[in-house]
Amino acid sequence: MCIAHNYINLVKWSSCVNWKEFIENRNRLFWLVHTAGWCGFALVHYLGSLLHDLRDIFLVIILLNAYAGWLFTVPLRYIYRRVWNLTPLKIAIVVILTSYCTGVLWQVVKNINYWEIYKHGYQPEFWLYYTKNSLLSFFIILSWSGLYFGTKYYQMLQKEKQNVLRANTVAHQAQLKMLRYQLNPHFLFNTLNAISTLILVEENKTANGMVTKLSEFLRYSLDKDPMKRVTLDSELQALKLYLDIEKVRFEERLQVRFDIASDCNLAKVPSMILQPLAENSIKHAIAVQEQGGEITVSVHRFGNDLLVELSDNGPGAEIKNGNLFRENGVGLANTRERLQALYQNDFSLVVANNIPTGVKISIRIPYEVGS
Repeated sequence: MCIAHNYINLVKWSSCVNWKEFIENRNRLFWLVHTAGWCGFALVHYLGSLLHDLRDIFLVIILLNAYAGWLFTVPLRYIYRRVWNLTPLKIAIVVILTSYCTGVLWQVVKNINYWEIYKHGYQPEFWLYYTKNSLLSFFIILSWSGLYFGTKYYQMLQKEKQNVLRANTVAHQAQLKMLRYQLNPHFLFNTLNAISTLILVEENKTANGMVTKLSEFLRYSLDKDPMKRVTLDSELQALKLYLDIEKVRFEERLQVRFDIASDCNLAKVPSMILQPLAENSIKHAIAVQEQGGEITVSVHRFGNDLLVELSDNGPGAEIKNGNLFRENGVGLANTRERLQALYQNDFSLVVANNIPTGVKISIRIPYEVGS
């Protein structure tokens, strides 16, 4: 019962240990690998001794030799730290010399252990016999040194890789934020011009309503993290705020129609993804026609994807291979770059001629549902 209880406690302790944090701690990792390596050395030698008819006392010699190796290689760690920034040739010279000296010292201790314990106090006739078989010990210590440098270089590479990934993530987030906030100035400039015009003609009530809607739209725009996705319902509310502002400018010339499938309201979409498309249609389809035009927003499921379409009935544009050639601004280009950053290659943005006239922009992204 006691053994079972201890085993359960050990399992609980293991589950509570943060092994990732433990391994990433260089000091702890060194002592773990260092001790495990010398335990492995002792185990291999013990298994090898079973092939020979040796007395049980030989196990004590194996343990003493492993402990001596464990002890003598600890100073090497601090020596190698001191020479880490030297040239490779100087490091190699230091490693060979220290490994040889440590190997000889270790071999002397191993011979003393063997002769004093197993041979009952045997003493060689010549003192150099104490260094017998030092070459083998030298190669073992040299292997330890190689493993030390190999592990340290591996840790450095992993740290550099993490730094690069962290830098790329920061740059990625900065790029998304830049692209998101680059959408607003163009629209803001046009809206402020419209408000200024309304004030000049003393349409104060209309101007005040426009300012209110603008503040609500900008609050949504700035509050939403460009790295995160929002529900389609939330995005449509923001789009309607924007279109209400534009309707103050264009009045009856701007007509809007929504065709939204009921199972898509909670679908996840990038925040502020529809506004630049609507702005693009207003600029090139509504504003250029005296009678104005209509913008249609359609969202449906397409297999495992979400299909978002925004079309207008304007004069159309030159389209080649799904790309629009009339745009001089950054709206559509930024939208494509944001989708690329968020979905990599798991998306599509296609521009096509609308029927009978106008332009249709279709975006396909993975269908994801959230609250």
